[in-house]
Amino acid sequence: MEEAVGKIWHRLVSQWAYQGYPEATVELDSIKSSLAVFLRALGGDGALKILAADKQAVKQRRSLLQRLAGTGTHAELAWSDQQSLLLPAKLDGFDSAWLNKTHYYWLVALASFSQDSPEYTNNWFVQMQQRCLSLIQQYPGLEKKYQALVSAHIANRPLIENLKGADAVAEKAIRQALLSPGSIDHMPDAEKGIAPVLLWLRPGQLHAAAVNTNSEADDGEQDHKPGKIKKADQRRHRAEYQQDQEQEPSLISIRHETDIFSLSEMLKIARPPEDDDDDDLDNAADMADDLEYLTLNKDQKSRASRVRFDLDLPASANGECELQGGKLLPEWHYQKQQYQKDFCRIVPVVNVDAGPADLPAHLKKTAARLRHQFENLINQQCWQRRQEDGAELDMEAVVDDFALRKLSSHDAEGKFYQQLRRKHRDMASLVLADLSLSTEAGLDDHQQVIDVIRDSLFLFAECLQQIAEPFAIYGFSSRKREYVRFHTIKGFGDNYNDQVKGQLQAIKPGFYTRMGAAIREASDVLKARPNKQKLLLILSDGKPNDLDQYEGRYGIEDTRKAIKDARQLGLTPFCLTIDQQGADYLPYLFGRNGFKVVQNADQLPLALPELYSQITGL
Repeated sequence: MEEAVGKIWHRLVSQWAYQGYPEATVELDSIKSSLAVFLRALGGDGALKILAADKQAVKQRRSLLQRLAGTGTHAELAWSDQQSLLLPAKLDGFDSAWLNKTHYYWLVALASFSQDSPEYTNNWFVQMQQRCLSLIQQYPGLEKKYQALVSAHIANRPLIENLKGADAVAEKAIRQALLSPGSIDHMPDAEKGIAPVLLWLRPGQLHAAAVNTNSEADDGEQDHKPGKIKKADQRRHRAEYQQDQEQEPSLISIRHETDIFSLSEMLKIARPPEDDDDDDLDNAADMADDLEYLTLNKDQKSRASRVRFDLDLPASANGECELQGGKLLPEWHYQKQQYQKDFCRIVPVVNVDAGPADLPAHLKKTAARLRHQFENLINQQCWQRRQEDGAELDMEAVVDDFALRKLSSHDAEGKFYQQLRRKHRDMASLVLADLSLSTEAGLDDHQQVIDVIRDSLFLFAECLQQIAEPFAIYGFSSRKREYVRFHTIKGFGDNYNDQVKGQLQAIKPGFYTRMGAAIREASDVLKARPNKQKLLLILSDGKPNDLDQYEGRYGIEDTRKAIKDARQLGLTPFCLTIDQQGADYLPYLFGRNGFKVVQNADQLPLALPELYSQITGL
């Protein structure tokens, strides 16, 4: 009874102490795509991933109700680093949904500004004022929105008459800095803390002082035991590594009564629900939200993955050993803005155990239909204009020539005809398939991602074989920079036969996704082709990643550089993905028209041939 009354009391007090407006709530997920476009439009870093921020401890005066409810100690503050832009998961601080939405856009505008003067780098208070002032001067249309946000925010801040001494002086300075950015040159010290300035980014980059760890402790050779994810957390949590501390053996041995097994532990007796481990796992993410930092120990033990977090951890130590053997390729270091020579090792792989195979039975009907469609498309004829002779008069060429002769002393070229001829193309295509561990994920009880990738490659090969265009199929996966597996399924010189079908049938998930190295190797293969048009089609299910520093911004930038280099070689890179978050980062990698996200993974086998037809104009 006491517990029930306590829960009701806590719920009521929390509601009374709550200072938001639930009816005007704006969720980050609902406008994340628009915010990403806005960030790039203002010249912000397109590689930043927009995520939900975790709660940060704040020091401020709290009302009596807040102290009773235990609230007001944490707040979701916006901040950014080299990899992510962290914004509150929802905003409801204003009584208008328009204001809350405008609040999101204003925070993104602040994050996009990267022209801080050096003298303000270590002065957060002045730095935020200068950013606000510069944004208003550069984009006058933001001024009215900013003033509306400031008026609403000041109305929600603590009343100055309720503050005393240094706290009142600090609050006055905050308000003056908001109303007139650049007018206050220093932040007065407060005695009991000030309420957070929600219109500014978080002061400083408050990262955990992590202990450097050896990346070899997590080299991917542990057992991977897939587990059911209890809860997906889209926030990014601050975290730090901690070395395992070996305890010295005690000289005194104490035996507690709790060491004795109880009868319920010895026998298979159903325990009460509150004692079940699964309930603890269900609540793990909720409990983690209350922690300021998540501290991780690195050891060799493999544990089931039940709860996942996006952690703000430092990159693992990168081994600087010199690589030997295989084909060595460079890798782009975006912070140094230069290539690291001979940094990755490409290891060619061929499945020698794969025997001849036939087209899978469930694909035969679909393959026959697609072959017929492609055959009809390749046999279509088109008008070739401005010919010296032909079947019909090219009236557009005649009109253009007449107009030019009226405007100037233009001599007629005599190409006034058009001829209906069969399309002729000179194209070579290379499909690069992601064969990383993530393709082992199940779509349903009977199918995995690797299954739909395999079916897609089968249908793609059947279509291109029908129109007799040269093509190649490769797969890739990686385990750090020392081992980037480049799997040959069909080379340009190989005939599409039962042996190649056996190679397709034998593909299976590998390791991780060092996409930049794979794209460079595929580009070397494709650029050697004599064809005029060269298509590099990348089939993936997620972002570039690996066990070392390739995770995050580093991998994105290296992949982007590899794609730029491929375009300079005259290739046409294009990405087809089933990653539903692909629109967040693929525009930065491939450009606005350089990718396509397939909404349903089971539609991928049909999407690949159809997409090829659209890209190539077939």
